[in-house]
Amino acid sequence: MAGEVAAGLRRDAVGLREVLFQSVTAMAPAAAVAASIPSGAAFAGGSLPLAVVIALVACLFTASCVAELARELPAAGSVATYAARGLHPAVGFLVGWGYVFVEALVPPLLLLQLGFTTAGTLHDEWASYPANLWWPWSLAGAAVIAVTGYLGVRASARFGTALGIFEIAVLLVFAGWLIVRAGSANTLSVFGTSHTAEGYRGISGVFAGSVYTVLAFAGFEAAAPLAEETRDPRRTMHRAVLGAALGIGLFYVVTTYAMTVYFGPDRFASFGAAGPASWEGVARASFGLFWILVFLAVVNSTIANANACTNVSTRTAFALARIRVLPRVLATLHPRYRSPVAGIAVQTVVAVGAVLGLGFGYDPVTAFLLLATVIVTVVIGVYIVVNLACAGYFLRRGRASLEPVRHLLLPLLGIVAFVPALLTAAGLPVFDFVTKLTAPVSYAGPVVGVWMAAGVVVLLVLIRRHPERIAETARVHLDEDDPGVTTPENGDLPL
Repeated sequence: MAGEVAAGLRRDAVGLREVLFQSVTAMAPAAAVAASIPSGAAFAGGSLPLAVVIALVACLFTASCVAELARELPAAGSVATYAARGLHPAVGFLVGWGYVFVEALVPPLLLLQLGFTTAGTLHDEWASYPANLWWPWSLAGAAVIAVTGYLGVRASARFGTALGIFEIAVLLVFAGWLIVRAGSANTLSVFGTSHTAEGYRGISGVFAGSVYTVLAFAGFEAAAPLAEETRDPRRTMHRAVLGAALGIGLFYVVTTYAMTVYFGPDRFASFGAAGPASWEGVARASFGLFWILVFLAVVNSTIANANACTNVSTRTAFALARIRVLPRVLATLHPRYRSPVAGIAVQTVVAVGAVLGLGFGYDPVTAFLLLATVIVTVVIGVYIVVNLACAGYFLRRGRASLEPVRHLLLPLLGIVAFVPALLTAAGLPVFDFVTKLTAPVSYAGPVVGVWMAAGVVVLLVLIRRHPERIAETARVHLDEDDPGVTTPENGDLPL
């Protein structure tokens, strides 16, 4: 398998539909509906639909900032490039360093969920199937993702589109069925504060539920790293990021409303991710074999999400490797498919190693929680920096380009919205609804700290020996001839 380093990614390979579903599947909508969002029910209770609406509005603040920057700076480096241009190249490097790390951990996270979900369901149906025989399913998922990634962005994006359509269709059909079966129990009161959980009355319960629900939106920015492979990237990236955040947000509202009114708002605080009071549990008890489709939608969601985040991690690594702030080998492309084959190989090794190492070292569920905490902590931190970068970028461009609402107010609101989510993800008990993390999940903080400290060391070495490489984190390769683009050669990006 020969590879190339000099040439770029395949231009104009995908369009709006594919990159839209790149963001959609990175949000794992079916898995979020079945597992992530119900965690907010312990606080918001039957008012969880209102909490989802609040989370949607909060996430749209940051999605707007990402979309604005994606239109201005279409680059595979995505958030690293945005931070470099809006704040400083050194910040851009650290954002890219952290983002590559956690996006590389998303596939093993989802492969663990694929493994224990499938094994647990098979064990429930056939007791002879060992509940701990989860790893073959994880490895099978890793193989599928590696093959689609190897075949190039067109194959992986179309694969993700098909998976995304399936999981959304299944959950929407089920939601419609729930609403019809709820009959006279349908009520708009779930968009008020009268059904919150005991101990979290009124708006405090809704706020707590919304903080946990915000975490279900992570991934809306995943279209951005495909900018260099997308037709009309400025327009397409903007529409894809905003469209995914808004579209899946409304999907969350509809599905959460449907289950709340069917299950009963005043007892919804007991609703969760497993057992009779869960999406699969309700489907099993009341809708016959339809539960199989719900199960398949969740499994499908794990594969689709892992596929999308493999695209994100390998493209971001490619962008940093071609400017030699990561090992140059990660910029190696397949001569035919133009896929970053070295990055895909490394991603596959990391995924299999993390799945088997952590899954057997602890257990797959504990390993899942540990990885999830690492990932969410860094991703939310990246969102906060990107909000700052949006304001910084447009302030630098001058009043002619600056729109105070979109470029100053919305970034501020985005930061305000994500700070509570960051504290919650990190287990810092600033609010009474935040649960303090216990070992080994509490190791997530030190893991993130060590990785980012290593990034600072690498940054200092590069600044001393190769400052031009750090400056190039701000380079937009699609705009080489744009006079507004600053490059290391013109000295507009001092370190």
